Amino acid sequence: MTKAPEQIRPEPRAGIMEIAAYVPGKSTAGAGVTKVHKLSSNENPLGASPHAIEAVKALAGKMEFYPDGSSSRLRQAIAAVHGLNPANILCSNGSDELIGLLAQSYLSPGDEAVYTEHGFMVYKIYTQAAGATPVVARETGEKADVDNIIAAVTPKTKIVFLANPNNPTGTYLPFEEVRRLHAALPRNVLLVLDGAYAEYVRRNDYESGVELVAGNENVVMTRTFSKIHGLGGMRIGWIYAPAHVIDVLERMRGPFNVNAAAIEAGVAAMQDRAHVERTVAHNAQWSEWLIEQFTALGLRVTPSVGNFLLIHFTDDTRHGAAAADDYLSARGYILRRVAGYGFPNALRMTIGTEEANRGVIAALTEFLKS
Repeated sequence: MTKAPEQIRPEPRAGIMEIAAYVPGKSTAGAGVTKVHKLSSNENPLGASPHAIEAVKALAGKMEFYPDGSSSRLRQAIAAVHGLNPANILCSNGSDELIGLLAQSYLSPGDEAVYTEHGFMVYKIYTQAAGATPVVARETGEKADVDNIIAAVTPKTKIVFLANPNNPTGTYLPFEEVRRLHAALPRNVLLVLDGAYAEYVRRNDYESGVELVAGNENVVMTRTFSKIHGLGGMRIGWIYAPAHVIDVLERMRGPFNVNAAAIEAGVAAMQDRAHVERTVAHNAQWSEWLIEQFTALGLRVTPSVGNFLLIHFTDDTRHGAAAADDYLSARGYILRRVAGYGFPNALRMTIGTEEANRGVIAALTEFLKS
């Protein structure tokens, strides 16, 4: 009998090393750049609510105490604003944690999870980490295609991930299309509606998914404090889900998974509706202006309802996305390359401050003339 080769070090289980690690947007510019405008991570250009900042400061003298393990005050604050039952809410260390917990809880080796062609990379990563197979549903016109998603579902499918609006495209599905998708899914398939950018959407045919979750046993909605509330550094996410899903996730999550500062900041941010409205108004004003300016420069912009724009460049390498990114970075404007999302010749730009927005347009004007 042939003896198996002796292992000289611990090895991860099969499939782990096939996972491509997530790469966040860069935050630094080249040497000599004195001022950096970070427009690569869809952060809030107005920052966090002043009330959230004060809430964290007030906690500084109490850091020796563990936080409330159930995040009860934060769940109640979320429930009060959105008209939900706090028992159907679970808070997390960013909405990414929730996606990972759902994958760990509902996917096994041999199962499949479906996500759209230009969907959030984390869906694929957590599916693979669970030992399951990620399945891509092709988009149409840089937008999720319900018929293609339905066609991708097989008896092995256990989860369908749908970011609505989607990142990095900024496109969305009208809610009648989401309902059509749900109606076509077997009842044992979990539909995960990722609403990270839901608060920015101002369209009559859009819904975040609250009603669909409330009326069904196989739909959940995830949300985040990182975007509209400007609390990316606090890492706060939450899920609205049927009781049986909450029960599963409570068993899977780590103890004290939301830290004390995040809880206090989250409560204050959720209650500061004026800050939310200011953010939405700023985003609407500058998104429209930027689209006009990019279009005037001859650049195509994917229609977006989020707080970012996907800007498409020419195939000419001298004026392509990579060259534009280098040119902008050298001047302190940090955008996001999105080749990994299937857009090798596009950049994603967060709607920034007035100074940042005007600066990007001025820099690109010069770049395209060069």
